[in-house]
Amino acid sequence: MARRTEISKELILHEALQLLIREGYSAVNIKTLAKQIGCSTQPIVWQFENMAGFRQALAEYALDYANRKMAPTSDNGFEAFTEVGAAYADIAFDEPELFKYLYLNGGSEYYIGEIDMIAAMTDNRELVESIAEDFNIHIDDAAAYLTNSIIYSTGILSMIVSKIMKCEKAKAKQMIDSAGYAFLLQYGVDTTKAREFGNKLTGKG
Repeated sequence: MARRTEISKELILHEALQLLIREGYSAVNIKTLAKQIGCSTQPIVWQFENMAGFRQALAEYALDYANRKMAPTSDNGFEAFTEVGAAYADIAFDEPELFKYLYLNGGSEYYIGEIDMIAAMTDNRELVESIAEDFNIHIDDAAAYLTNSIIYSTGILSMIVSKIMKCEKAKAKQMIDSAGYAFLLQYGVDTTKAREFGNKLTGKG
């Protein structure tokens, strides 16, 4: 008869993520995790075949957590992308260890590949198509806009979480929005329409 599992895999991953967010990925190991949960190391070892299996499960769990936080609510492509960008900045400022784990230090093994793959990712591809339609621009220009915006925002936020640069969250978001506006103009969006969207996002319209 199989023994009853008192400590679930979901609980272990939840607590591991909280430990990572609070203290960083280097603090996450079986002993510290068992202490946080209040159990022996045995249930953790039993739930995962080995540390590689645990690390993979944690990476997927953490990425899913971040993606749910960044899920847009708007049906408009530009507004949805801006929502994602704002949530991306929130993670960097509010949960910097998670940001570093997912996007900087390679702990999560998150990998995009060639630069052109940014716009080709499933969720991003949908945004690109919507942005191209909303602004009546070529799909390649919409892809370039999205790619450049992501690279710019990641660069700023990476410098902040790495403590290379100091910046308030509101200022960082304003810089990201301003760059996004400039990229719209660069790729042929009408100035009036671009300003209209910009004002709507800042509450000026």
